[in-house]
Amino acid sequence: MENIKIFASSEYAEPFTKEICNCLGLEMGKINRMKFKNDNNFVQILETVREQDVYVVQTSLPPVNERIMELLITIDAIKRASARNINVVLPYFPYSRSDKKDQPRVPITAKLIAEILEAAGATRVITCDLHNPSIEAYFNKINCDRLSGEALLEDYFKKKNLEDLVIVATDAGSSKKAYKYANYLNCPIAMVDKRRDGNDDRAIANTIIGDVTGKNAIIFDDEIDTAGSIMETVKVLEKFGAKAIYAGCTHGVLSGPAIERIKQSSIKEVVMTNTIPLTDEKKLDKITVVSIAPLFAETIRRLNEKRPLGEILTREKE
Repeated sequence: MENIKIFASSEYAEPFTKEICNCLGLEMGKINRMKFKNDNNFVQILETVREQDVYVVQTSLPPVNERIMELLITIDAIKRASARNINVVLPYFPYSRSDKKDQPRVPITAKLIAEILEAAGATRVITCDLHNPSIEAYFNKINCDRLSGEALLEDYFKKKNLEDLVIVATDAGSSKKAYKYANYLNCPIAMVDKRRDGNDDRAIANTIIGDVTGKNAIIFDDEIDTAGSIMETVKVLEKFGAKAIYAGCTHGVLSGPAIERIKQSSIKEVVMTNTIPLTDEKKLDKITVVSIAPLFAETIRRLNEKRPLGEILTREKE
């Protein structure tokens, strides 16, 4: 690999960045980060990046707004050091759930983040399993490559050799993704049926379409935030006699009551990738983390070698 440098935009992104560098046989770029007494951030790139293809990795570990400023300041420092390309690696795209104007007088913050990254000087963004794939189109001037943790999760559960398997969609909107998992794992699907109760605006999960009785059920989603939707689905699966319940997601946001909900639930195992670092206080015996860093490393390798990404962006189902 030639003319390439990879930097971590914050100390919290260093483990993921080091793993990428180890996969590629590279040293992580040297960078000085500090905060002045007035709370202003400072960044200095400690090695030459002139005419280099530079990759900047940043996590979305809270506080998210702090992570965004760290990234923008790092991009600016690299741009002013005359890098040829500035590729931003965002395993979890910040504000990805604010992707549409669904209420009066509200922002589309995911679009704003895309515009800010472009304005700062990014020439490419590499991310993973966007809440809404349309976010790719929010970039007007640069490319956005969207990877997926789907294959990692599929392979993990396939190796478990679970019998009497069924994939469960949490609602009608997630049924298409559930079908993809079911197709690969060669098993049926079921779907939770959510209905509104009277004038209540909140949809209630109270029944299921499909057979889950005596089966090992797996709930897949792109992310687990507060774990509210997952817990509703778990209750329905318990009601209809599922033998064991598993869950898989790409992004373990795990905010608010999520950890306690998972801990107290009957879920046997939750499998997630490391797009967001799992902090010590969130670690549970029933949470398993699989690394997606090698997939990002392979993407960087192919970009550097000017090879197509199609083979790793999609996978033919067996």
